[in-house]
Amino acid sequence: MKRVIFLALTAFLVLSVGCAREKPATELTSSTLTETSAEATSEVASAEQSEASDIPDATTDVPSQKQIYWDDSWQYADFSKIHSSAVTLYYAEKSKAKNITVCVNAGHGTRGGSAQKTYCHPDKTPKVTGGSTAKGAVTATSVNEGMTFLDGTREADANLSLALLLKDRLLAAGYNVLMIRESEDVQLDNIARTVIANNNADCHISIHYDSTATDKGLFFIGVPDVASYRAMEPVASHYGQHTALGEALVKGERSVGVKIFSKGRLDIDLTQTSYSTIPSVDLEVGDKKSDHSEEAQSLIADGIVEGTDLYFGK
Repeated sequence: MKRVIFLALTAFLVLSVGCAREKPATELTSSTLTETSAEATSEVASAEQSEASDIPDATTDVPSQKQIYWDDSWQYADFSKIHSSAVTLYYAEKSKAKNITVCVNAGHGTRGGSAQKTYCHPDKTPKVTGGSTAKGAVTATSVNEGMTFLDGTREADANLSLALLLKDRLLAAGYNVLMIRESEDVQLDNIARTVIANNNADCHISIHYDSTATDKGLFFIGVPDVASYRAMEPVASHYGQHTALGEALVKGERSVGVKIFSKGRLDIDLTQTSYSTIPSVDLEVGDKKSDHSEEAQSLIADGIVEGTDLYFGK
């Protein structure tokens, strides 16, 4: 725009001078040129101001966000079967920012996920414990549908409502938040979710409810104490971090009064932690008999923030 105005000004001056040559010299005064130049300069300034108004103020203290898309070059990316959806990274307000990104993964919620199989381990060895997939299995459902609460609520829906509450709590506490799922369906299998977290977050918290029906309380899924499994990468390099994060989250939940199952830990060989290269935890916040109202989930979200603060020393 500045170039157009400059060219217009140049043409105007040339025409003015040309016309002046046909008139007495006394009519083309220095003040005439000065006024013409001033008007053009004013137009340039106005144009600059208009352009500047289209650029966001870098000092504005408002949360921002960006979309993150799948990258085939990421480590373990070739093990994923479903990875067509983008995810959103939300940034905390600058005045509160801790410069730490928490991945919040609302478990389940992938249409067609149960029809695909992925390797349980990156070295393609069999599972060392049971769980939703049997011990000894080499592949597992890429994303299963989850259980149904006794009141008929789908686990995937309860996971999502808690994840959305948690996003707001974490942002308010100064954490950036990478949201894996924010709607009923996201086309990302469990490996894809883990790989995205590995490359864009500082920790990974997956939200689930257990399939039992006793309202036994909250716990995290720990890494089994099996030598062959703990020797496999990336488990070997990171299982201590997974344990520390899980213990911090359980401690945070205790501090706000959430019911805890046993010692707050149950060891299972999971796809998530088998591929995680950052501190990563599957947090089972209750079971199919548990209260999953907004009030109950709000308390759990507060406990997760407390535990996250403990883990990162914030």
